[in-house]
Amino acid sequence: MALLRRAREVHEEQDGDPEGGRALRRFTWEEIGQRSGRGPAPQERWLVIERKVYDISQFYRRHPGGARLISSHAGQDATDAFVAFHVDKVLVSKYLKSLQIGELAPDQPSIEPTKNKMLVKDFRELRATVEKMGLLEPNQLFFFLHLAHILLLDTAAWLILFYFGTSLMPIIVSLVVLTISQIQASWLQHDLGHLSVFRATKWNQLLHKFVMCHLIGASAKWWNLLHSRHHAKPNCFRKDPDIDMHPFLFTLGKKLSVELGIKKKKYMPYNHQHKYFFITLPPLLFPTYFQCHTFYIAYTKRYWVDLAWMLTFYIRFFFTYGSLLEIKSLLAYFFILRMLESSWFVWVSQMNHIPMDIYYDNNLDWVSTQLQATCNVEQSLFNDWFTGHLNFQIEHHLFPTMPRHNYWKVAPLVKSLCAKHGIEYQCKPLLTAFADIVHSLKNSGELWLDAYLHK
Repeated sequence: MALLRRAREVHEEQDGDPEGGRALRRFTWEEIGQRSGRGPAPQERWLVIERKVYDISQFYRRHPGGARLISSHAGQDATDAFVAFHVDKVLVSKYLKSLQIGELAPDQPSIEPTKNKMLVKDFRELRATVEKMGLLEPNQLFFFLHLAHILLLDTAAWLILFYFGTSLMPIIVSLVVLTISQIQASWLQHDLGHLSVFRATKWNQLLHKFVMCHLIGASAKWWNLLHSRHHAKPNCFRKDPDIDMHPFLFTLGKKLSVELGIKKKKYMPYNHQHKYFFITLPPLLFPTYFQCHTFYIAYTKRYWVDLAWMLTFYIRFFFTYGSLLEIKSLLAYFFILRMLESSWFVWVSQMNHIPMDIYYDNNLDWVSTQLQATCNVEQSLFNDWFTGHLNFQIEHHLFPTMPRHNYWKVAPLVKSLCAKHGIEYQCKPLLTAFADIVHSLKNSGELWLDAYLHK
């Protein structure tokens, strides 16, 4: 009888196996949580997607989106992140089959215990509603007109110097026009990187290289590598690269600042960080760190196609502007351009995140993870244009592949979801959002100083 019982158990384990040749095992959430890639060897990495358990221990280094991105979900349920990031889920699911080692045991809940069950259920219903409403479908005329105005501004910047000469005033006007073109190109490459301009992934990727590499001069793959990690775990220390400036340049977040102070660590005079922020991160991020880091990553990871596209930007820029400006003026023009771009980009990109909660990953559900780290800025035609619709940062984080011209349509539905579950939906004026960056830095600096001196 024991042999018959064991044979029946083996048969049940094999039932539903994607490849038919390997027994599927049953796991608990506790077992999965132990395979997060941390601790003593062997550092196994498992994750769950729609109750199926996948072993990514060998695959994570070959993950197209980067090893750190998929590893950030090791030991966790990645269902909502998987749905949010992947446009062609049927194709991706085929590649997942070889990684499947089992599924959740029948007595295990479908929703991970650390997550809000009702919130997860309601959000998935909202996601289905969004798809039925067609809000994930792009309006390509919108993006064509956006690209056209970028190219017109790019051309106008050079024509100003060509027709009006290279005295101070034409150079200033040309710099302003080219800065606008570059920033608007940054917003467009952001859309393309999120696969939200075309239905077909390959067209998004091709135009992404043209905009990011040729028009801006940075690596498209480098941007995807960093930005996808930010979206997966926003404001999660050691998982979100956007807050890697903590603790070496700034101390961020209330809890992390107190923790740093208690440990008596001081890399910078953090109690003055709200002052030196103005002369460091906004003006210098692009011309120093980003300028070097994009080439470093592209070279070390052998993104040769990106590097070739990037070289066309520098050849075009130095040939066209070099025919009008002397070498010193040309280099100064380029550096100031990058400083202006950097300032615009940093203020817009950080207004939604730095003032929000910053701490370690607590493995919350998708909605809670995004909402605690993200806030919105009031809508207006100017704000939409100036920020590339990143004033709708909440909607963008919940639905990263949604075309930005549809954010305003889904916003009321997101507000209703937040109200139902008692989640704060923050929306503020643009200038208030800018000021909150400084106030947040001052507050975290004071918390660090108090802990450093008295705890």
